[in-house]
Amino acid sequence: MRTHHDGPAAGATDGYGEGTRAVRAGLPEPVKNAPTLPGPVFAAHFHLPGEVDGPYTYGRDTNPTWTLLERAIGELEAPGEEVETVVFASGMAAIAAVLLSQARSGDTVVLPDDGYQVLPLVRDQLAAYGVRVRTAPTADDGQLHHLDGARLLWLETPSNPGLDVCDVRRLAEAAHRAGALVAVDNTLATPLGQRPLALGADFAVASGTKGLTGHGDLLLGYVVCRDPALAAQVRSWRKIVGAIPGPMEAWLAHRSLATIALRNHRQWANALAVAEALAGRDEVRGLRYPGLPEDPSHKIAARQMQGFGGVVSFTLPDRAHAERFLAAARLVEDATSFGGVRSTAERRGRWGGDAVPEGFIRFSAGVEDTDDLVADVLRALDAAAAPQV
Repeated sequence: MRTHHDGPAAGATDGYGEGTRAVRAGLPEPVKNAPTLPGPVFAAHFHLPGEVDGPYTYGRDTNPTWTLLERAIGELEAPGEEVETVVFASGMAAIAAVLLSQARSGDTVVLPDDGYQVLPLVRDQLAAYGVRVRTAPTADDGQLHHLDGARLLWLETPSNPGLDVCDVRRLAEAAHRAGALVAVDNTLATPLGQRPLALGADFAVASGTKGLTGHGDLLLGYVVCRDPALAAQVRSWRKIVGAIPGPMEAWLAHRSLATIALRNHRQWANALAVAEALAGRDEVRGLRYPGLPEDPSHKIAARQMQGFGGVVSFTLPDRAHAERFLAAARLVEDATSFGGVRSTAERRGRWGGDAVPEGFIRFSAGVEDTDDLVADVLRALDAAAAPQV
C-alpha cells in the first residue's frame, strides 16, 4: 500500500479472507515487547533538528496513529492495491475535502437529490463559490443524464435514508467518458459490503463514525483513491482547514476495525431478518432493503455489493404511530446515525431536510441475537398498533 512513511510492505494482508484481513490491517511489523497496536500518539510537534524532512513534523500534517489507520482502511477498501488514504475529523470533513479540493468556480458538480441530509447545505456552499450544481435521483441511474461538462459526479449508494442503489460501474464509465471524476459515498455499505474503487470510482469516501467503527463513540471520515495527485489535493485541503482526527479517535477507530467482519455480517443478517418480518405487517408501507429479492434495488445491489448493509427503511401510518413504535421498542435505541452494535431507529422526518413521510423510520440493525431483535420489533409494532385509550 502506497504510503509516505516507513512500515509494512504493500499487500501485507493479501491473500487472506476479509475477517483475517480486518484483524491484521494496518498493524506495524512486530517488535519485541512493543504493543501489537501502538497506543495513540499525542503530539502537536515532533523533534525536528536541522532540515525539515522525515515523516512527522507537525501535528496538523501527520501523526503516526493516523498512518496506521490509513493503511488499515486502504487495505479494506482496496485489498492488494496501491492506494492513498486520508483520514478526517468526520465524514462531512471528508466529503467537503473531495468536493472543495476538486471543484472550482465555473465547474459543474452532479449530486444526488436524495442523499445525506447535509448535502443540500454543501450544494448551497458550492453555489456560493460559483460552482454549478446539478441534482438527480439515485434510482434508475438518474444522474447519468446530467454528466455533460461535469467536473465531478458524486454518488451515494445505497442512498441515505431511502436505500436506492445506482449502478456504480455504469455511471463511472459514463462519467469518465464525459471527462468527470467520480466519488462514491460508501458509508452505508462499508468496505466489506462494497468497494467503489473496484467499480471504477476515483474516490471512495465515507463516514467512519458509523458501520466502519461501529460503536457510536467517535467521529471520523476518510477518503481513499489510487491517484497520488488527487490524494495530495485532498490531503492539502485537510491541512488548510485543519479537519484532522484526534489521535485517540484514530486509535479507537483502528482498534474497532478488528471486529468489522463480525459486526457487519451479524448486522446484515439481522437487517434482512427484520425486513422479512416487516414485510408481513399490514401497517408497514414503503419497505426498503436491498437484500430483499423483491426490493427495486436488489438486482443492481446483488451485482455490485458483497453485503446489503444493516439499514432498513419503512413507513408507518403517521407520526404518532411511528413514535409509539419507537417508544415501545426495548432493544432499539431512539437515536440518529446507524451502523452501531446496538440497534437504533428514528423517525427521520423529525430533522427536516429529507423528503420522507412523517411516519418514515430509518432502522439500523445491531448485533443482538437475531431472534431477540425480531421479536422486539414485532412486539413494538403490536404495541404501536393497539387502540389508544
